[in-house]
Amino acid sequence: MTLPFPQTPDPEPLAAERGRKLFTGPVEFLKGVVAMDGLPPADRPEVAFAGRSNVGKSSLINALTGRKTLARTSNTPGRTQEINYFTLGESHYLVDLPGYGFAKAPVPVVEKWQALLRAYLAGRANLRRAFVLVDIRHGVKDVDHEIMDLLDRSAVTFQVVLTKADKIGTAAQEKTLAQVRGALARHPAAFPELLVTSSEKRDGLDTLRAVIAGLG
Repeated sequence: MTLPFPQTPDPEPLAAERGRKLFTGPVEFLKGVVAMDGLPPADRPEVAFAGRSNVGKSSLINALTGRKTLARTSNTPGRTQEINYFTLGESHYLVDLPGYGFAKAPVPVVEKWQALLRAYLAGRANLRRAFVLVDIRHGVKDVDHEIMDLLDRSAVTFQVVLTKADKIGTAAQEKTLAQVRGALARHPAAFPELLVTSSEKRDGLDTLRAVIAGLG
């Protein structure tokens, strides 16, 4: 029996090399965006990373690019208060979306982020895929369903990336994967494969790089 939402298979050598080249080439912080009129030209494909606070988003971006401080990491939830754009060579944008969930910020600030996020997702034609990060120790939470519902309504394909796979054993991972598969069944915009990663152990990074490189 084929499981719904299987894990993305390891990439073929050519796809893996394409992903490696994309992420070992020039990677630069371009700008932080706080309003839609600040977005760069939609002149290349882009992928966006979303995740609740402290899910390990900055660590994953740093691990993917091999730059330890490219995306800022912080123990303070909700530090990322803008849409941060990075260039992958001259071919792609990588977009770091504001963390959501228990952000320690005033309500008006959080509401402003949410409005910007909704406008971005609804109006960015070159957005090829959103990657929704989920801590493999916790699975999909109600706040994750909120961002997934938004992606459904915006007709933006999203793929779940499980983070911190080094923190729990195989049996616990399988339990979370089953929970995630059940949770995604209600989301029409969900891409039907899961990615399991560890920024610490570098597990799954080659696969994720290859997926992004293939979204040109």
